[in-house]
Amino acid sequence: QVQLQESGPGLVKPSQTLSLTCTVNGGSITKNFAWSWIRQPPGKGLEWMGVIGYDGSTYYSPSLKSRTSISRDISKNQFSLQLHHVTPEDTAVYFCARILNYELTPVDYAMDYWGKGTQVTVSS
Repeated sequence: QVQLQESGPGLVKPSQTLSLTCTVNGGSITKNFAWSWIRQPPGKGLEWMGVIGYDGSTYYSPSLKSRTSISRDISKNQFSLQLHHVTPEDTAVYFCARILNYELTPVDYAMDYWGKGTQVTVSS
């Protein structure tokens, strides 16, 4: 059973960097699958943000690419999100998830395991 757990600050000030970590238990982040960040602003649908593959390769949503960075710590079996220059519009519940079919385009990604999500509010 694979389990994912998001962690990080729940409140970030505008213009600062939002940093979250996803800890994966029950499966190695370096084998077979890819690992993604998704968010859901209040009252809106899910927004895919980016992915890091088992080989460390990354791909980002074009709309967030200029502000987003995803990295990993193999020794801790964790991957992390950094979102720079945040505004109140970045307020959302942030999820991490495992992707089954990294070889496809993001619109076709299937995600089988998800974290519970963590609320991040951008406010001064």
